[in-house]
Amino acid sequence: MKLIVLDRDGVINEDSDHYIKSPDEWKPIPGSLEAIARLTQLGYHIVVATNQSGVGRGLFDMDTLNAIHEKMCKAVSNVGGRIDAVFFCPHTNVDNCECRKPKPGMLTDIVSRFNTDPEVMTVVGDSLRDLQAAVAVGAQPILVLTGKGKKTKADPDLPKNTRVFANLAAMAEDFST
Repeated sequence: MKLIVLDRDGVINEDSDHYIKSPDEWKPIPGSLEAIARLTQLGYHIVVATNQSGVGRGLFDMDTLNAIHEKMCKAVSNVGGRIDAVFFCPHTNVDNCECRKPKPGMLTDIVSRFNTDPEVMTVVGDSLRDLQAAVAVGAQPILVLTGKGKKTKADPDLPKNTRVFANLAAMAEDFST
């Protein structure tokens, strides 16, 4: 199975230091929806894995998070793509859960549910914690320079085998050749 796991904020949609707290605040990064459609058409299964501590902080509730994800999935569908599943961690750092990236719990769950080998899975993120979670399960880490990506690229702890692309559209273009 060809499986690509995408972080949400900063990879698919514009990020905010104040959290994406409503469907109205969710704005796709130019070209990201079309990139997901292209990857879907190339036979990749697309899964979103996102830390959403805004739920744990009480900034928004589960109904709001579901509405944001529904808007995202519809937007991708409207351009011919598909998101097969959305996994999220609603916890904050202080909860010390296993699902919050950089811990690998969410990705381990995806590997199990999709019955795939993590070595053939690609994980795309804009933050070091996305890449660290990918490495922890043995997946290929990819950094996009949108969101926090430019800052992350300069981090001395960037995993050595990380591939870097300007954005999701550039990655999809590379994957289609």
